[in-house]
Amino acid sequence: MTTARTRETQIEVDQEVPLVRMTREFDAPPEKVFRAHVDPDLFARWAGPRSLSTRIDGWDCRTGGSYRFVQTRGDDEFGFRGTFHEVRPNELIVQTFTFEGMPDGVALEKLVFEDLGDGRTRLTGTSLVDSFADRDAFVVSGMETGAIEGYEKLDEVLATL
Repeated sequence: MTTARTRETQIEVDQEVPLVRMTREFDAPPEKVFRAHVDPDLFARWAGPRSLSTRIDGWDCRTGGSYRFVQTRGDDEFGFRGTFHEVRPNELIVQTFTFEGMPDGVALEKLVFEDLGDGRTRLTGTSLVDSFADRDAFVVSGMETGAIEGYEKLDEVLATL
């Protein structure tokens, strides 16, 4: 596994399995970090890089629910959709994730919200795809910028809750 460490977001690309793991700590309790992931209005405020705006087209964040959102920059639109396989308040979200520009590529994502005490949370997100080619395309797509800037925006949203 190779590791690229940025200011606060750790991104690991596994060399044995086609997955990417991102880890980030937040100065907010798990309840707030979880809420920012399941509330569509809050999610739209922080998801993705600063150069994109997020519009929620559908959001049913419960076990068995589904979602669709669109990120825009000027006339460019990028759609994403998936289903929520398991939603366990303040602990876990397991979901699928599809970029509609590559409809055959589906990632299985697991988000774990770990209480660090003192009002802090470690979020670990693991994305598993079906091939190394899809994983590598995911990595070079701008994912790192989107994750880092998105988590910076999440810090800003959490400060308002």
